[in-house]
Amino acid sequence: MLPFASAGIWNAPLASVTPLDPDSTQLIAQLGREVAREQRAGTGPWINSTWATTTVYVVPAAQPLVPVRLVGHGADPALEQAWSEVPVPASARPSPGDDHEMTIWQPSTDRLWEFWHLAHSPTGGWQAQWGGAMSRVHTNPGSFSASAWPGAKLWWGATATSLPLLGGLIRTAELRQGHIDHALALAVPHTRAGVYRWPAQRTDGTTTGVTSLPEGTRLRLDPALDVAALHLPPVTRAIALAAQRYGILVRDTAPNVALYAEAPTGSDPYGGAAGLYAARRPDQLLARFPWSRLQVVRTGP
Repeated sequence: MLPFASAGIWNAPLASVTPLDPDSTQLIAQLGREVAREQRAGTGPWINSTWATTTVYVVPAAQPLVPVRLVGHGADPALEQAWSEVPVPASARPSPGDDHEMTIWQPSTDRLWEFWHLAHSPTGGWQAQWGGAMSRVHTNPGSFSASAWPGAKLWWGATATSLPLLGGLIRTAELRQGHIDHALALAVPHTRAGVYRWPAQRTDGTTTGVTSLPEGTRLRLDPALDVAALHLPPVTRAIALAAQRYGILVRDTAPNVALYAEAPTGSDPYGGAAGLYAARRPDQLLARFPWSRLQVVRTGP
């Protein structure tokens, strides 16, 4: 089961005739220069699967409810109410790294919660500095809009755009099955200051150049490209086909170009000869991705 509406921003396939943005060529050229720079430096592009991503817990109906306190961000009564009863497993852990993010999805109640800077202590329980909550997940187009929860604000959510952490996330089960049936989320270093595109609802962009990508921009791999003829590694092929059919949404600003995969909640499923990456580093997998064949498309208001 996939979260969010089947016709929403993450799950709906792109039509082959989806119009290109008038600035597609120059925007992709700038992204290509960043990709080439990172490849020369050996810093990316990358797949975030530990730092700067989220653990995911899909919980049953009977999961006990616990409060998560909102701390260090000022009062938000609606978010505090949404976090007053959350089905967090006792063994749950946020992702490592600086962001300590976690996603809880409960299909039986059709609800989702996400947290940023989440921590737990034996005396203080769970607390987080920010995040969001979403009801009626199966009909939500895939963002923390004002209708996501009673009293929701457009600035809810742990990402810079109010697009949820689970949206565009590469799941380990998808890599095991060999295909990803939704759009992907992308971070780039130089996102445009003060400008964002639907479905983003805000931005942390700081770059003033007109060739920088606004957050919310949707990319897609050229539908005329024969991905099979590229003979890509399985992970790279799954990513390329998802980018071609569903697209890629620019979700965040980051030090390097990066896609997002779920952080392990147990042993590492990615590394090692028997891992999902087949003993390759993420930058080695993405070195074969056809970055130059990306396009910028217009899909919304």
